[in-house]
Parts: sequence; C-alpha cells; structure tokens
Amino acid sequence: MSKQEKKQATKKQSEKNIKNNQTKPEKEQEPQSKNMSKKQTPTKAELEQMLKDEKDKYLRLYADFENYRKRTAKEKLEMFDTAAEGVIKNLLPVLDDFERAIAEMVKNGEDELVKGVRLIYEKFQKTLEKEGLKLIEVKKGDDFDPEKHEAIAQMPVENEEMKDKIVDVVEKGYQLGSKNIRYPKVVTGR
Repeated sequence: MSKQEKKQATKKQSEKNIKNNQTKPEKEQEPQSKNMSKKQTPTKAELEQMLKDEKDKYLRLYADFENYRKRTAKEKLEMFDTAAEGVIKNLLPVLDDFERAIAEMVKNGEDELVKGVRLIYEKFQKTLEKEGLKLIEVKKGDDFDPEKHEAIAQMPVENEEMKDKIVDVVEKGYQLGSKNIRYPKVVTGR
C-alpha cells in the first residue's frame, strides 16, 4: 500500500466517523452534553457553599495570624521587661553584702568609712531600681503568707499574737517589674 492509498483510506474512515456521529439520534447526544456541562459548571448553590467554605478558611487563618501576632508582641514585651533578670539575680547577693558590711561598720564605729560605703551602696541600689528592681516590703509582725514569703524556720514565741506571724526577716525579697525574682526569707512564730 502506497502513501497515497493510505491517505485515501484514512480520509474515508474519517468521513464515515463523521457521518455516524451525525446520524446518531439527538437524544443520545444531549445527555452527554448535559453531563459534561454539569461537571464543568457548578450550580449556584454549590458556588455559594464553596465561597462560604473559602471565606471560613480565610477568617480562621486571619484569626490564627492575629493571635500569633498578639502572642509574639506580648512575649517580646515580657522579654524586654525581664531581659536583665539573670544579671540582677546575680547582683542581689552583692547588695546583701553591702548591707551587712554597713551594719558591721556601724557596730565598730567607723563613721567616715560608713559614709563612703553607703554612698556606693545607694548608687548601686538606684541603678538596680532604674532597671525595674523593687524591694518587697516585709516587717516583723506581718502575717505570714506562703504565696509571698519563704519560711526558713519557726521559732517558739511567748506572745500568742505573734503565732503564724513574721518574727524576723533573714533576707530581703525583690521584684523585677511585676515578677518576684526572690522571695523574702523569714522566720515565723509558732
């Protein structure tokens, strides 16, 4: 079979196929086109549902992002507030040592030396206060609160009014911003 004969045979077959498709009843052709159009074009209700679903997804994603943004902003603020916490915690024993040294110098009557050390102590204390350090006020006779104080010992007391009260403050407590970084260590009456 030559190339020309093959072309003619293919052409005849194509014409036959075209005739067969045209001679099919229209009823057979319509359902196919209707099915095709249903698959290709969603109904109005389907479109509305798809739009509603996409809108819901968008709103949830937006809400998640807003929550994330607020949470990270809050964490940043907390981080800035307590960034110096580690350094300040390490400096608290130095502050305590200053207080003990001043008390000893006062006992020994070294007034001139006390003045100089007290100036350094006050400057050091003011510097820490600028960073947000606050003293937790505790006095003898205050009620003991386990949420605010750390009891390191109990002491028998003769006065009934001093039971479950603070008898002595062994170590001062401090806050950095609104966070307690060291609870006051106290002795309570029993």
